[in-house]
Amino acid sequence: MDSAEQRIVAFTAGSHGLVHTYELSIPILLTVWVGEFSTTAAVLGLVVTVGYGLFGVGALPGGILVDRFGSKPLILACLGGMAGSFLLVSLAPNLLTLALAIAVWGVTASVYHPAGLSLLSKSVDQRGTALGYHGIGGNLGIALGPLATALLLLAFDWRIVTAALTVPAAVVAAYGLTVDIDDALPDTENAVSDGDIDGDGGSGANGAASLSTIADDTRVLLAGGFLIVFVFVTFSGLYYRTFLTFLPDLLGDVLGGLIDIQLIDPESPYAEEFDVARYLYVAVLMVGVLGQYLGGRIADRVPPERALMVLMGILTVLALLFVPASETIVTFIAVSLLLGVVLFTVQPLSQATVAAYSPSEARGISFGYTYLGIFGFGSLGAALAGTVLTRAGPRELFFVLAGIAALGALSAAGVSRLATRQD
Repeated sequence: MDSAEQRIVAFTAGSHGLVHTYELSIPILLTVWVGEFSTTAAVLGLVVTVGYGLFGVGALPGGILVDRFGSKPLILACLGGMAGSFLLVSLAPNLLTLALAIAVWGVTASVYHPAGLSLLSKSVDQRGTALGYHGIGGNLGIALGPLATALLLLAFDWRIVTAALTVPAAVVAAYGLTVDIDDALPDTENAVSDGDIDGDGGSGANGAASLSTIADDTRVLLAGGFLIVFVFVTFSGLYYRTFLTFLPDLLGDVLGGLIDIQLIDPESPYAEEFDVARYLYVAVLMVGVLGQYLGGRIADRVPPERALMVLMGILTVLALLFVPASETIVTFIAVSLLLGVVLFTVQPLSQATVAAYSPSEARGISFGYTYLGIFGFGSLGAALAGTVLTRAGPRELFFVLAGIAALGALSAAGVSRLATRQD
C-alpha cells in the first residue's frame, strides 16, 4: 500500500474501533445508570435496544447516502454524531434525555460500516489486507473499549467518563480531515459526476437519492446474485450475536466450576466486571485481532467465498466441541480462543465477498444491505440465545450455533456456484 492508502486504512480502522468502543461501553454504564436514574434493568434494556436497533436498521439508508454523497463526509458525520451523543449522555438530567442520546448514537453510528467499507473496497488495491487491518481496529475497540470504560469508572464519576469518551472521536475526525481520498482512488473512480462530493460516491444527480435510483441499484445487486450473499452475511451475523451476547455468563458458569480466583474485593460494585470470566471474554475478543489479520491475508490469496465455506465448517465443529471441552480448563480455554480466532477471521472475508459481488457504483448500498443483515436481522441472535438458555441450556445453544454455521457454509457454497462476481 502507498502512503495515501495507508492513511485511509488508519482513518477507517480508528473510526471502526471507536464505533465498537461506544457500542460496548454502554453495557458497562448500565450498571451505574440503574441507580442513577432510579429505574429498572428492563426499562434500560428497552432504551438500549432502541439504540442498537437503529444501529442495525440505519445501515441501509446509510449505504444509500454513501452512494450519493461519498464515504468521507459520512464517516466524519458519524464521528461527530457519536461524540455529540456521548456528550449529551454525560449531561443527561433524566431517563428520557438518556434514551434520546443513545438513539442519536445508534443513528449516527449506523452509517459507519457502509461508508468505511465502501471506501476501503474502492480505494485500496490490497483489499483483503486493508479489510483485515480495518477489522483489527474494530476488535481493539470491541475488547479494550469496555475494559477502559470499567477502569475509568473506578476512578471517576460516570458523567466525566462519558464526556472523556468524546475526545478520541474528535482526534480521529481531525486526522480524517487531513486524509485525501482522491489521491488513493483509481483514475476511473476520480472521473465522477459533479454530484459526487469526495470522489468515492456513486450515481445520482447533485447527491440526490431518489427511489428510482435506489430501486435500480437494488435490481443490479439482485441480478448478480447478491441475495445469496445477503443470506450468508445474515447467518454470519446471527452466529456472531448468538455466540457473543451471553458468552461472559457462559464462561463464568464453566470457569466457576474449574477454578476459584477473586481478583478484587468481592464487595466492590464492579467486582463482576473483573472476574476471571470477564478477562477470558476480553481474551476471546483480543485473539480476534489475529483472526482479522488472517482473514485479510487469505482474502488476497484465494476467492473469499470459498474460504468462508471452510471457516463456517470449522465454526460448526467448534460449536459442537464447546460444551465437551469444558471438562478441563486447558481444553476449554483452547476451544474458546479458537472460536474467537475463527469467528473474526470470517469478517474480512465476508466483507471482501460483498465487495466482489457488488458493482462499484452500488457499493455503499451493498454494504448497507450487508449490515442490515448482520446487525439488524443478526440482532435476533440475542433473543434466540436467551430463549434457548432459558428453556434448555448451553449444550442446546451450541447445537443451535452449529446449525447456524452449517447453514452459513451452505450459503457460502451457493455464493460460489450461483452468484456472479462483479470485479
